[in-house]
Amino acid sequence: MISRTKQFLAACALTALSATSYAADLLTFQLEMNDGKLNPARIEVPSGKKIKIEIRNTGKSPVEFESMQLRKEKVLAPGASSFVVIAPMQPGEYKFFDDFHSTAQGVIVAK
Repeated sequence: MISRTKQFLAACALTALSATSYAADLLTFQLEMNDGKLNPARIEVPSGKKIKIEIRNTGKSPVEFESMQLRKEKVLAPGASSFVVIAPMQPGEYKFFDDFHSTAQGVIVAK
């Protein structure tokens, strides 16, 4: 008989795998953050679709992807990579910035 702990761990593993697989299937955009510089600073995406933005910190200091409008934030150490998943957006412009470097500001344009 399988213990409840093993059942719980198996369920957690399946959930993590399905979430990872789901995120991998999303329309994906790349963002490089480097000590106060964003590349690209303008990201055009389709409106009405859930998207994923893969973020890489290629700089020598920490960065923080933040968007108040999208209610997203992600802190990355130097050399780190991660991603954020963004719910379908209405057409428009959504600002984002690097909270650790005040000059680094960008925009996601949903069309």
